[in-house]
Amino acid sequence: MIYDALLVGAGPIGIEMASVLKRTGLRYLHLEAGQIGDTITRWPRNTQFFSSPEWIAIAGVPIQTAAQEIVTGEHYLAYLRQVVELFELEVRTYETVTAVRGPLGDFTTTTRDLAGEEHRYRSRAVILATGDMNRPRLIGVPGEDLPHVTHYWNDPHLYFRRRLLIVGGRNSAVEAALRCWRAGVHVAISYRGDELDEKRLISRLHLEIDLLIRNGRIEFYPLTEPQEIRPGVTVLRSLASHGEMREVASDFVYLATGFEMDQRLYEQLGVAVEGEERRPVHDPQTMETNMPGVYVVGTAVGGNQRGYKVFITTSHEHCTKAARAIAERYRPDRASAVSEEWVGNLPRRDYPLTSRDVE
Repeated sequence: MIYDALLVGAGPIGIEMASVLKRTGLRYLHLEAGQIGDTITRWPRNTQFFSSPEWIAIAGVPIQTAAQEIVTGEHYLAYLRQVVELFELEVRTYETVTAVRGPLGDFTTTTRDLAGEEHRYRSRAVILATGDMNRPRLIGVPGEDLPHVTHYWNDPHLYFRRRLLIVGGRNSAVEAALRCWRAGVHVAISYRGDELDEKRLISRLHLEIDLLIRNGRIEFYPLTEPQEIRPGVTVLRSLASHGEMREVASDFVYLATGFEMDQRLYEQLGVAVEGEERRPVHDPQTMETNMPGVYVVGTAVGGNQRGYKVFITTSHEHCTKAARAIAERYRPDRASAVSEEWVGNLPRRDYPLTSRDVE
């Protein structure tokens, strides 16, 4: 059997893409190396989204909460399961794509499942919805791989009455600092900037962290970066005073230095990238990359984003554009059926935000 499209990735936009393909009537196969919403499964427990529910709803299905509050990662995973069941989407989870080769109209995708067995599938098109947070952005200092060092902090309870050094100053780092401080953790922050940037932080987080730092409840080391991490101590280098070194006591270290996308499949397929963020080259009207028949949707469009411009909420349009382009090529009778109403949220509760509004 040859599929019209093979879809890789089952994060929010991958699931939304699958719902659009199904409604369009295209024959597709959906593969995911982990579980659906895999990136979110690695979040700390009870972590809230920074975005409101309207911005992260997919496939036209609103997110309802008991108190109309911001949702947590656990809530959102339940929502993703609901969308998959609502549309009866088939996702082959825990099946890792190891290779994709072939010309337009006849791609062969090789995978490996949980049992270690290899499978091969043929498809006319390939859609990459792999996201942009596949692995941590390493800082390359000695000791980064020690057991007490993590790029994924899990639960504040683990650090109760211990010394935790957090490296970073964006929303995730600040939220971790606040939650851990409330859990009885001795928290310190190392940040490359001279102060935590109010413009880059959610207002409530900035107000709280600023108060705690000014009152000495949380130690703050501005204009510093880790030079070496050792058991019990982290060596920070000053960026302001001729590289002066200082040792900071730290039982644990959380490197909130961001994440980057795994571009191996893109490289294998010959997808070109541009800029320092290595954004996949693509046609914004069809989402087709420079390689005919290979499409990219979702936050992967932004590459290794540092100044975020591509979010779930700005990616809904990717799904209808890609589905329409594939249908026009292989199922012309179905192309006109693709509807913008299949994605995003109900218009009466939808923010008027698209990719054009964040450029």
